Amino acid sequence: MQSVRRPVALVVALLGIGACAHGGGAPPVEEGPSAYLIGLEDVLDVSIWRDADLSRVVPVRPDGRISLPLVGELQAAGRTPDQVAEEIRSRLQPLIEDPRVVVIVREINAPRFFVIGEVVRPGGYPLRNRTTVLQALSLAGGPNEFASRGGIVVLRGGKQRIRVNYRDLVDQPASRDFALQPGDTIVVP
Repeated sequence: MQSVRRPVALVVALLGIGACAHGGGAPPVEEGPSAYLIGLEDVLDVSIWRDADLSRVVPVRPDGRISLPLVGELQAAGRTPDQVAEEIRSRLQPLIEDPRVVVIVREINAPRFFVIGEVVRPGGYPLRNRTTVLQALSLAGGPNEFASRGGIVVLRGGKQRIRVNYRDLVDQPASRDFALQPGDTIVVP
């Protein structure tokens, strides 16, 4: 019986080595997009399993913090929902046996850009993904009939002024158009 076990064990071992050598085993893990970072004025749904009294829907205040019963205040802006949930869990650990915490971003309100001046729909718009100047102007309905299409300016960070010509954006979008950053203001005179 022992002589039969050795060849079987040898075959299993060789198959395992062969699979590793030829890239067998688990497929490579692909990196997804970076995790969402909570922003100012986002709304969070904080759920503590089996404790409805502690679960809350809370806004992220302008100072980037949230407040919860028994937890107090903690920094939320600039962190992932999982990081915030872990901090809440660690703060509740001395008070509640095995707290299970989930943080879900209910409303994304933080990153915004603004379009003002001679456009159809001036105002603030959410910056949820990569948005170019031309796309932003499109969201705002485009320049109206009184707009100075050659005098558009993007204000960035209170220090930078980027001049934009609408016709150049339309005629040469690959070379003239660029992505907006949170807080950018497009001024269409």
